[in-house]
Amino acid sequence: MAGQGAQPARQSVPAATRQGWRFAVVVGVFLAVMAALIWRLVDLQVVDQAFLRKQGDVRTIRVETIDAHRGVITDRHGEPLAVSAPVQTLWANPSRMDPDEPRLTNLARLLGIHEATLRERLRDYASREFIYLRRKIQPSLAQQVMDLGIDGVYSRQEYRRYYPAGEVTSHVVGFTNIDEHGQEGMELSYDDWLSGEPGSKRVLKDNRGRAIKDLALIRDAQPGHDLNLSIDLRLQYLAYRELKAMVQAQSARGGTMVMLDVDTGEVLAMVNQGAYNPNDRSQLDPVNLRNKAVTDLFEPGSTMKPITMAAALSSGKYHVGDMIDTNPGYRRFGRFTIRDERNYGVLSLTDIIVKSSNVGISRIANDLGGDVVRDLYSRLGIGQPTGIGFPGEAVGVLPAPPSWYPVEEATLSYGYGLSLNALQLAQAYMVLANGGIRYPISLLRLNEAPRGERVLSEKVTAEVRAMLKSVVDRGTGTRADPGLYSAGGKTGTVHLVGAHGYEDSQYKGIFAGMAPIDHPRIVTVVAVDAPQSGEYYGGEVAAPVFARVMSDALRLLNVKPELEVSGSSSRPGHSGERG
Repeated sequence: MAGQGAQPARQSVPAATRQGWRFAVVVGVFLAVMAALIWRLVDLQVVDQAFLRKQGDVRTIRVETIDAHRGVITDRHGEPLAVSAPVQTLWANPSRMDPDEPRLTNLARLLGIHEATLRERLRDYASREFIYLRRKIQPSLAQQVMDLGIDGVYSRQEYRRYYPAGEVTSHVVGFTNIDEHGQEGMELSYDDWLSGEPGSKRVLKDNRGRAIKDLALIRDAQPGHDLNLSIDLRLQYLAYRELKAMVQAQSARGGTMVMLDVDTGEVLAMVNQGAYNPNDRSQLDPVNLRNKAVTDLFEPGSTMKPITMAAALSSGKYHVGDMIDTNPGYRRFGRFTIRDERNYGVLSLTDIIVKSSNVGISRIANDLGGDVVRDLYSRLGIGQPTGIGFPGEAVGVLPAPPSWYPVEEATLSYGYGLSLNALQLAQAYMVLANGGIRYPISLLRLNEAPRGERVLSEKVTAEVRAMLKSVVDRGTGTRADPGLYSAGGKTGTVHLVGAHGYEDSQYKGIFAGMAPIDHPRIVTVVAVDAPQSGEYYGGEVAAPVFARVMSDALRLLNVKPELEVSGSSSRPGHSGERG
């Protein structure tokens, strides 16, 4: 028994040992865990503090772009032609949105998009954090959308280009795309000048991605520069109205008009038909985007006869009182025949212009030689860029053969065998109007007088202007008479060129002129393409537009009337000649 009683005493030693060992293990593990936690805290708070702070900021602090305000385009008097208005752009974070959200029905209705398409987009881009819902909409509409309270839908401010004059200035001003980058016209030519530099700022956002606080401005937005055009919006409206009325009345294919300031070379008005409204491009026809005054070339026809006459007078071989025999009313050059409307017999230099005699002017050109006529054309800017920097400007063609055939000299004298645009023709007539100085053409308002180049003498240009006055008084241009002001100009009628050469039944009617004739203020070129009402001569379709526009334009410019008219014009009636 004594042996049995001693057995538990021998077993109690190992049990205590095991308990101590277990306690030591538990304490050791606890201390190890505590040490690990302490080390991790030290690691987080000291070693990785900068990294963790940055990662936290990434999830709450964002850098947002500050859109720059695009520069304003104005006319010469400061009237806005293109402005950027604040609008709202709606975007969504598909990763935070439920494609089955019931309120998406109202969202789709407000934005004018198909509900099924919207839900499908959200499903397709569920892994992304950004998609556009609708860009550049009215702030009131954006507020209605935000009032729906849909999680994941956000709004931000942008700018949208607006054109107060609409289609009236569309071909000059042009337009921008949705990102406010110039696509046509002066918006494209001066895109870098008009565009601003976007800025950026650091903002704090909540867990819904909404900005709740501006933290810091990183870089301020730099607005674009303004652009002051030479266009006079009053004259632009006037020119557009009259040209459009004539094109509609004649059922014409189109038309062009350019008005230049005689003493500066500034473009006061430039309009075309057809046109487009840059504020509503839903029905935009690409054909109407061209500014035909600078992009479309044509043969100027009889409007070049006064310039050929200027070359003759400048040569010293001809004087105003000289007479030219145009009998028998035509000239043959091999298989080519040049004709007048009838046999005018012996004509003075003035009457060659008044009656628009092809025979008379071609005889003079053959006597002068093709190089003499071409040289003056070139010095007037024909066959050369105008320098306005307008996108798509066409230079035209001014032939320069090694040697001239007589028929080439003849046709060059009355505006065939070369091509130019309406602005180049206006520039040439500007030199006749201002006493012989060729100024650079400008679509920007000039703050100081430009430096010009003398091309013709004052004596010669005064003699040619007297001839142009006679055209309006008693020649092919009597319908260009502006009433209270004296005017001068020249008609032109040319066949349009089609895919297979000249179109027999399609014409361009042209009138180029100036007023008041003694001290011209404005030069205007009018061209009407393919009139269909039966009238197509320049004196019938283009001259009346010139008369109406010049009469009102000179009054708007405060030019004192020269004539007193009671009842009807005291000018002689139409002579019956057509040009």
